[in-house]
Formats: sequence, C-alpha cells, structure tokens
Amino acid sequence: MTIPDTGVRVEPGSFRDPGNRVFHRGDEVLRGLDERSARDWRALSAADFFRNLTATGQVVGTEELTPTPVDAPWAAVLRHERIPFVSHPYEWSYAMLRDAALLHLDVLGAALDAGFTTKDGSAYNVQWRGARPVFIDVGSFEALRDGEPWAGYRQFCQTLLYPLLVQAHLGLDFQPFLRARVDGIEPDQMRRLFAGTRRFRAGVPTHVHLHGAMQARNSAASTSDVRAQLRDAGFSRELARATVRGLTKLVRRLDHRSGDSHWTDYQRTCAYSVPDRQAKETFVDRAVAATGPGTVLDLGANDGRYARVAARHAAHVVAVEQDPVVVDALYRALRDEGEQRILPLVLDLADPSPGGGWRGVERAAFADRARADVVLALAVVHHLAIGRNVPLPEVLDQLTAFTATGGALVVEFVHPEDPMARRLLANKPDGLFPDYRRDTFEALLARRGRVVARTELPSGTRTLYQVVVGG
Repeated sequence: MTIPDTGVRVEPGSFRDPGNRVFHRGDEVLRGLDERSARDWRALSAADFFRNLTATGQVVGTEELTPTPVDAPWAAVLRHERIPFVSHPYEWSYAMLRDAALLHLDVLGAALDAGFTTKDGSAYNVQWRGARPVFIDVGSFEALRDGEPWAGYRQFCQTLLYPLLVQAHLGLDFQPFLRARVDGIEPDQMRRLFAGTRRFRAGVPTHVHLHGAMQARNSAASTSDVRAQLRDAGFSRELARATVRGLTKLVRRLDHRSGDSHWTDYQRTCAYSVPDRQAKETFVDRAVAATGPGTVLDLGANDGRYARVAARHAAHVVAVEQDPVVVDALYRALRDEGEQRILPLVLDLADPSPGGGWRGVERAAFADRARADVVLALAVVHHLAIGRNVPLPEVLDQLTAFTATGGALVVEFVHPEDPMARRLLANKPDGLFPDYRRDTFEALLARRGRVVARTELPSGTRTLYQVVVGG
C-alpha cells in the first residue's frame, strides 16, 4: 500500500485512528497528522511533561518535519526514532507485559496532570529498546475534556490487565489468549474464567464484573450519551487520576513468578562441558565481531549466554526462546542490569507468530519482521529436525531466510551419537531420520552459502559452522 505520488510505504497496522497514519520512507518512521491531530501535536510538543517523557526515554523520540513535505497529504508530518525490532505482546514474558502496563499508566498519569489524555490503551502502543519499554503512540495524545472518562480503559483491560490477571490468578500463560485475538480478552470471557469464588480475586470485582455490568447496562447507549451521564454524575480529572493510581497499585501487586520448567536449568543439565561452552563462546564472539555492529537474532537463546556474547559487538540482539519462564527470568536480569541492546522474546520456532488482525497483516508475522546480519542457531537444529519432525532442508531454509544476504549464519550440528540427539531419537521409530547425518547437513549448507569457519567442540559430537548466506 502506498500514499499516492509519494512512493512511501504505509504501515499496515496503522489505520484505526483516521486522524493520523504511520508510514515509512526508506529507514525513516513518519507519522502524518490531519488538522485536528496537528493541533493536538503542537500543544503536546510544547508541554513540559511530554518533553520530560521523551528525555527519559519513556516516550519515543519525535520531531516535526518543517516545512511539511509539499507532497504529503497531511497537515503535519512527524519523524519518530526507529525502534530496533517490532514485537507483539504475545511474544513478551509476564514481567514484560506487566512493565508495559505500568509504563502505559505512568505516561497516562503524567498526561492527566498536564491536562492531556490518551485516546486508547492498547498493549501495542508499547515497544522495547532492549529490556526497556517505550511508549510509541504519540498520535494517541489529545487534550483532556472535563467530565470524560479515559477512552482507552477497555483496551487497557483487554490487552494488558486481563492477561495479567489470567496468569497471576489462574496460572495460565497469557500469550495464547493475546495471539488468538488481536483485541485481547473480552470481558464476557473473563467473567466465565472468574466465576464462583474466583470473582473475589484482586482486581476482578471492579475491572471484570463491574466493568462488564456497566457495559451491559449501557449497551444501547451511544458514546456521547455515556459521556453526558458521567459529566452529570460529576466525573472529574481527579477521579481519572484516582483510577490510574488504583490500576497502578493493582498491577504492581500482580508480580507473578512462575516455577521452574524443563528449560530453566538447561545450561547446567545439558551435555555441554566447560570446554565446550568456552569453545562455543569463542566461536560466536569471533563470528559476530567479524560481521560488525549490526543486528543479531539468537534462536533458542535459553538463558541468554550467547546473546550476551553477541552483544559485545552487535548494535541489537533479539533473543528468542520458546519457554516463557526462561524468557521471564532473562528479561528480569536484563532489566535490572539496564540492558538496552538485548530484547528477549517468547517464540516457538516450530510455531512462530503468524500474521494477524485485519487481512492478516495488521500485526506482521515473525518471519516478516525477523531478518538479521547474524543469526545464531545453537543447539536448535536437532530439536526442530528430530524433536519436531521438520525436514532438515526446511530447517536450513528457514534459518537462511532469517539471515540477510551476505550475513552470517552461525549454526550448530549435533551429531546423531550426541547424548541429547540420542535422547530425542529414543522417542522416535527406528530409521525415521536416515538423512540426519553430518555429511548431509554440510551438503545442504553448501547449497545455501559459503562456510568460512568450522570448529569441532571438545566433546567430539558437535560441530559449529559460520556460513556467509548467499555468498
């Protein structure tokens, strides 16, 4: 999709607010504003609270292009700081979703104090600089009108608060709920999940049952009618502030920590010896250093050991791991360190995030977002090829598709006689994987790139390769 006569690409996920639209021009992220939104922006950009939020990194860096490009069909055009990697809330861990909710509330609270509000409360308004959340929907700010409630409350509940309640109170991973519905968890579904004595859990009476009852009561009323009723009832800015304070207190209480999982202590229980780990770290360090300060995609990152090695040289690292518990522990550690180069994400490589929302492109699929200068696939191939029955050529097709042309794929082949491979094979019928052999793997690699480095790990049952893709 393009804006006529401009040659720029419109962001497929930016269409719900007709007053502004995000689009791309080369590497620039731009936002077009209509007359009303342009007035809101100019008032916002002059406000101290907004300058403070951008200065501290809580809101994405933004500037107005002046003069407005003559070929732009907008009253004003903004240029945003580019976020290194766009992720979706169902790829976040619990602590990430909770921190995103707290940032949303902090931004809203600061806005209310200054006479502004936000039009919506979606989790998709937040992205990440490494392990630090940043609010990106600058077009959401508008002047606060007395007597009006926060328009984003329902979105906040459905995409942030309800998923947190589901995991904190029921112990269910929230990611499948958000992946299934782009608009989040509906109040009706929440009421069914929190029936009986569960209805008295923290946050549920007010934000699930009372919220649902009010919606049902006003289902036939227009938005303007509801606003008029609230104004007549004395709804004020101070009540809006109190709502934000109450939500913030609730979200802070919902600090859920999952127990151990199969992968939590993998680095200790797997077949690696200390010499194996040291050899792997050295190989990864040299490969990333040789490629330069670009982007790294670490597939099967586990506790982030090799993502941290890559971050010595890379500008940004996206560390993908399928276990939410492991990702949550990694995120908390990175957050506490103030790390802004490593972004941990929850993702199953055998079932990655598909495209979603309107026409399947409103939220881009992971495969359409993930393309890196260096791809690390360490102790991954055997899990996909044996554990998940993905044909070996297709495994390598996907790994090379993630790698930019001329970039480096650092891949580990676990030999069939390795203890971990034998463990996986023991659960499969005999002879099911006759092509899972080192010579076959190397022949497949050669068809997809040029092997520039190779090393045998001291254990003798694993080999590392550095491949220039397309080279």
